[in-house]
Amino acid sequence: MALNWFRFAAPSAFYPLAGRAIPIFWWLTVIPLVIGLVWGFFMTPDQLGGTNAQKEYYRIIFIHVPTAWMSMWLYVVMAGWAAVGLVFKTRLSFMMANAIAPTGAVFTFLALWTGAFWGRPSWGTYWDWDPRLTAELILFFLYIGYIALHSAIDDTRRADRAAALLAIVGLVMVPVIFWSVNCPDPNQCAALHQRSDLTRMEGNILFSMLTITFAFWMYSFATTLMRLRSLILERESAAGASWVETTLGKEGAS
Repeated sequence: MALNWFRFAAPSAFYPLAGRAIPIFWWLTVIPLVIGLVWGFFMTPDQLGGTNAQKEYYRIIFIHVPTAWMSMWLYVVMAGWAAVGLVFKTRLSFMMANAIAPTGAVFTFLALWTGAFWGRPSWGTYWDWDPRLTAELILFFLYIGYIALHSAIDDTRRADRAAALLAIVGLVMVPVIFWSVNCPDPNQCAALHQRSDLTRMEGNILFSMLTITFAFWMYSFATTLMRLRSLILERESAAGASWVETTLGKEGAS
């Protein structure tokens, strides 16, 4: 018998599914994260590069690069769910976008923060208004703006639509960030960051970075689902859904 995935678009059906998935995602966060960090700090070279080699401090890339990747990917996912909500008028899609935003904001902040600490010993400054840093900062403000706009509007449906439009418009920053890192003409977009090239990266460094990135994805799933369950209960309770009281009673009994 084929599984009807569309039934999980209903908050009442998705709520218990999310509850069962959260512990799995937490385990898939902790184990790869420990492996990636241990591998990155103990199995990688003592310095990175040739003539102008970066010393031990280069290891901050094991946090900085994955958080920067996550900041962009989560924004795309958030805007995607917001667009689905606008097109199909699905409540769960709006709630999903709302649940992703805080995690995306945290990763963007960490990318900026770790980048500043990496930049000081590498290039002699915590901050420079180059395209990559500026675009990442704007992305952080977009996350904060999305959260603030949604919180500022009392009517939930209006808040969902307004915040969704902001998220979709803000998508323009993702290709801008990608272009600023992978700019083909150094004279056109001089920046502190080197071009990203995974094919030239030392194997142990790449393994650690990708393992930590996987852990961050699992963390994003876990925290998003936890936040989503809270949003479902809040909104469905306000709407007077009878299943909420029944479900909470079962969870309390167990």
